[in-house]
This record gives sequence, structure tokens and C-alpha cells, in this order.
Amino acid sequence: MADSLGSIFVSLKQAQVKLAAENRAAKDRALAAAAAEIDKNRKKILEANERDVEKVRKSGMKESLVDRLFLNDKRISGIIEGVEVVIRQEDPIGKVQAGWTISNGLKIEKVTVPIGVAAIIYESRPNVTVDCAALAYKAGCSILLRGSSSALESNKILVNIIKTGLNSGGGIADAVALAQSGNRDEVDEILKARDYIDVVLPRGGHDLIRRVVENARVPVIETGEGNCHIYVEPSYLGTETEINNAIEIILNAKIQKPGVCNSAETLLVHKDVLDVFLPKLAEKIAGKAELRCDAASKAVITAAKTSIPDLVLKDAVEEDWGTEFLDNILAVKTVNSCDEAITHINQYGTKHSEAILTNDLKSADNFRSRVDSACVYVNASTRFTDGGQFGFGAELGISTQKFHVRGPMGLDALTTIKYLITGNGQTRT
Repeated sequence: MADSLGSIFVSLKQAQVKLAAENRAAKDRALAAAAAEIDKNRKKILEANERDVEKVRKSGMKESLVDRLFLNDKRISGIIEGVEVVIRQEDPIGKVQAGWTISNGLKIEKVTVPIGVAAIIYESRPNVTVDCAALAYKAGCSILLRGSSSALESNKILVNIIKTGLNSGGGIADAVALAQSGNRDEVDEILKARDYIDVVLPRGGHDLIRRVVENARVPVIETGEGNCHIYVEPSYLGTETEINNAIEIILNAKIQKPGVCNSAETLLVHKDVLDVFLPKLAEKIAGKAELRCDAASKAVITAAKTSIPDLVLKDAVEEDWGTEFLDNILAVKTVNSCDEAITHINQYGTKHSEAILTNDLKSADNFRSRVDSACVYVNASTRFTDGGQFGFGAELGISTQKFHVRGPMGLDALTTIKYLITGNGQTRT
């Protein structure tokens, strides 16, 4: 174990023991001071972020991914607002979830406690640094933040500011730490630190998540890449208004922020509405995203293509159905039924977020019950899969696994259970 990271592990573990004993008022006071410190140091944060953005642009990073890294005053305000929402939330620690007395008089209580020391390994997104620090602190957990080298300057200044704020608010600054060497060996150390780290959360692309899942000796909460789908049924397209609304949902899901995990990557369209729907969608999406179509959908759009300037239209290949593009690219596939759409999604999806546009209650219920995904939408954009949108203030990531937590992860994701048993001299016979 490298000396520098080893000392951080020890410090985090010691800090967590102290933090677990703090009450809600003390934790909230420290977080409020951290938020105030971020507000006070906007200029320093933006200057550091500008250096990161300049560096990745020179490296040729695509703009949809640069956008995940970029900060401005509005985004800093959003970060601060997220911390404030976390402060207003109930303390998740010390809740008695159940209590009962067994036949011999023993009183048993099931109580929430902090999970311990968490580590998050993530890419770009400096807002994740603040979100995760705030959630962990409120949940009584210390946290090791390991961001990517592309956001190193932003993360350094943010962690320093958070620690200064926690300290000025009477909190425990050592409960937050940044792994900042940039060395890949650093990740391996974290994944093997069973004596110090209680849980690891990978948050990023396919390669990062696979690396963590396959190499960790520490328990992992797996966040997933987002190969998200929207399926359009005939019943949703009965009027011009409904057609326009469907197009707006799809544009929002694909175009608003294409470099994030909850953006739509594949559009499934029922065969009976190809003619009435796809040319209008193509007209609206032209110049904003490339379409990769199967034969049937391409034929319909090609027939109308002469009147749609700037449209980029390509043939879809098998690989496209399983790809998280994180770019202005939308795959389009024709399906014959809701059942076929569900089968396609369950085969190629990543169990993240899926949507159906329909006015048929039977189809909606079928889709909800059979699609295997953390979040299933009816008549809405997949872009709402987000801890902030769900009212958590911030999020640790989107869990796509099926135990402990699933979907956007807030405070409860960093808690576990302790049983407290009170007796008056009982012995077991």
C-alpha cells in the first residue's frame, strides 16, 4: 500500500468513527458551512475548471463529454442547491425500522446505521465530487473521492473548499478525501482495501465499471451505463398535438444532454406509425443528431429526405443496438408489437431507464411489469432519472443492480442495519 493513500485510508476510518456519533444538527451545520464556502469561492472553482476544460479540448474529447466536465455560475448554484436539499432531508441514521419482543422477553430493534467508509471512482463531472461528499457526510460515512484526471484541477479545489467549510462549521474535515495521484495503480489499491473501505461505487462508462466489478475485493454497488430506449405506440399519436409531444419527449431525451447516462440511445417505433411519425421526427432532429436506422425506418425517412436538409442518416448495424453512444446519435428500430419492444429492451438494455409512449393502459401495464430496468417511464422523458429530480438533492449514481439499492441513490444507499437487543438476564437453553 502506498504511504500517501494508506494514510488517507486510516484517516477516513478514524474520521468515520467520530462522524457516526454526530447528531443531525452538527452534520447539517457543517454541510451548510461547506455550501457557503463553495458560494464564496466561485471564482477559484471556475478558474480551475477552465484549466480542465481547456486541457480536454486540446486532447480531442468530444463536446458531449466536455459538457459533463464544464462548470459555470448556474451549475455551481445547482451544486449548492443540491447540498441545501440534503441538509433539509431527514437524518437517515438511527431510524427504528421495526421493533418487537420475542417470547422470552428480549426486545429487538432494527435500526439504521452508516455503512462506514465509502469510495467512489468516477469520470469527469466535478458536481459528483460535491454531491457524494454531502450525501456521505449526512449519512455518517466518510468518503474517498477518486475522480478522473480530466477533472483533477476542479476536484482539488472543490475538495479543499469542502474540507475548509466542514472545519469552519465545526465538522470533521477528515471525513472527505481526494485520491489525486492520477496513477491507475491507485484504483487497484482502493479496490483491495478490505480493511479500510466498506463499499466502492464506480460511476462512469462501461470500461470503468467492468474494471471495478471484476477486480474489487471490496463490496461494490454497481452503477450502470445507460443504453436507454423509448418505444412509441400508435395509441399515443392520434392527433397532431400528440405527435408533436412525442417528438418533444424524444428530443429532450436525446438532445438536451447527450453525454449522460439517462439520455435515450435507441428509439423503437411501431410499424403502423412509421409513415405518420418518422418523417416529422427526422425534420425536427435534423442538424441535431445522426439517425442510425433499420431498413424499414430508413426507407420511410429516405422517401421524405429531400425536404429535410442537414439530416444525417445511416444504416444501423447490430452493434448499435447495444451501444451507449453518449453523443448526438440515435438508433431507430421498427417493431411489430409492444411484446417485441420489451424483448428488444431486455436483450440490449442496461437496466437503467426505459420509456413507453402510449395511451393504451394494457400496453403501459405490460411494459411496466415486464421491462427489467431500475426506472420505467410512461409518457415521459428518460432524462428524469436523477437523484436531484427525484427529490434527493444529489445522488451517488444510478444503481442498475438488484440488491441493497436500485435506481438513483440518495442517503439511504449509504446506510445499513444494526439490530439492538435488550434483555434482563436471558440465557438461551
